[in-house]
Amino acid sequence: MLFKRIGFWLAAHPRSTLTLLVGAALGPLLAKPFNIDDPLFVWLAQQVRAHPANPFDFSVNWYGVVLPLWAFTGNPPGAGYFFALAGSLFGWDEIGLHLGGLLAALAVVLGTYRLAARCCGQPLLAACAVLCMPVFLVSASTIMCDVLMLACWVWAVVFWVEGLDQNRAGKIFAAGLLVALAVLTKYFGVALVPLLAVYGGWHKRKFGGWVIALLIPLAVLGGYEWLTRLRYGHALFSAAAELSSQAHANFAVSKPAAGLIALSFTGGGVAATLFLAPWLWRARTLAVVFGVTALVGGVLYFGDVLHKYPALPEAARWSVAAQFILWTFGGVLVLWLAAEVVRRPREPLAWLLALWLTGTFLFTAFGNWTINGRTVLPMAPVVGILLARRWERAGLKQPGAWKAVLLACGVFALLVAESDFQLAVAVRRGAQAVMARQGQRKGTVWFQGHWGFQYYMEKLGAKAEDFEHFTPSLGDILVVPLHNTCTAEPPPDLIASRDVVGIPGPIGLTTFHTAVGAGFYSSYFGPLPFAFGQAPAEAICVYELKPVAPK
Repeated sequence: MLFKRIGFWLAAHPRSTLTLLVGAALGPLLAKPFNIDDPLFVWLAQQVRAHPANPFDFSVNWYGVVLPLWAFTGNPPGAGYFFALAGSLFGWDEIGLHLGGLLAALAVVLGTYRLAARCCGQPLLAACAVLCMPVFLVSASTIMCDVLMLACWVWAVVFWVEGLDQNRAGKIFAAGLLVALAVLTKYFGVALVPLLAVYGGWHKRKFGGWVIALLIPLAVLGGYEWLTRLRYGHALFSAAAELSSQAHANFAVSKPAAGLIALSFTGGGVAATLFLAPWLWRARTLAVVFGVTALVGGVLYFGDVLHKYPALPEAARWSVAAQFILWTFGGVLVLWLAAEVVRRPREPLAWLLALWLTGTFLFTAFGNWTINGRTVLPMAPVVGILLARRWERAGLKQPGAWKAVLLACGVFALLVAESDFQLAVAVRRGAQAVMARQGQRKGTVWFQGHWGFQYYMEKLGAKAEDFEHFTPSLGDILVVPLHNTCTAEPPPDLIASRDVVGIPGPIGLTTFHTAVGAGFYSSYFGPLPFAFGQAPAEAICVYELKPVAPK
């Protein structure tokens, strides 16, 4: 009887239900160590707290040389202000800052629910589907700008759609302000301007006062360009676009390979589509689509994609191929959801969803400097909504079925998020183990690499090596993590001895390692968003250095 009452209460209070689910899913991840680009956002937040009018005016050795943040940052400062507030309210440790990220994730889920209520009769299904996606849980457990930008994005769409439907100028201009906040959080937010403009023109069939609201983010972006040029000597939005273009040229793959890898990241990232597929499409249809995907994907994988990953061990290539085809199949189904809108009567809101999804996919595959889970993330709310619409059109009314399927998908997403958690733990343990071995030994501990390893090494007293000015003294140590970037073995004449420290990482499933083809944070490391298989331990080389005679 008690469980029935709880069930009735949860069904009658969907927003409270979603809040509890978000807390249950992300609560265990609050203590996750900082990793990948988290440190940049932590340092940015600390700079904002100290100098709110000058967020980028501090230097960091991130790529082996000391540079001011404004010289290489690829993101605007919005997340820095948000996490500065979170740090002031909840504390500056991992738990405090992740609490801020949890609030942003909750805003995404609740915004999806509100938008879905206008698109289908199963808004709770749509919102739960988002929460059960690996790309969402992994991204929501980081201290980066992506989930915060998506929260602004979703609520901008909510207010825009409601404002135009209800002729409410307040909501329309609130949407414009939220678009501006999205742009100042992550530059991809500017894509909202043409998206909302198309919907507005289609919905109203003429220009009106609503157009002015879309000038707000454009004016804010123009002002940001002017202010950053004035303060830092160059406009940061233009500079970020140029840096991305240069990086894209350096890491580019062929268009077919990029499209296929993007499908893999999409299918795995929003895996709820694959979990629900047996209920949404006929078995014969799925078999045909899978067969074509396996044929085309297999040919391109072994003929083109595989050659981009020479570090992938021979023994892992067939395992990676099987997972690659499975997630690519899932990606095809995701695009199919958008394609079905095109075949239906022209509904402006449904077309907005389809353009939202396809635009994000095209940017992921061909626009960003690398394919990664963070660029797939903006698809999550629209995929959740389209899945709920597809469920309704399939005539499925059994709530027990989708609850069971989403539970299974949620457990899977939690396993992926937990593996990313364990990877971050291994990185922190590696830094702690290396520094503990030095004890009271004299000499400076230098290190290479960045990401979370840099954060914890510096916190423990080590110094980042400057490749341009490095002169070790007697007793100095150089620490080089092998699973990192911006690293190089020191010259042989500098090495007195060499040792390797190994720290076990995730077991059986990982989000980021070349040995198993997992590249959630960059497809440069692998064609999969995450991979089954045992990744090697986090290996760290420790070099005792010979002193360099002063010149």
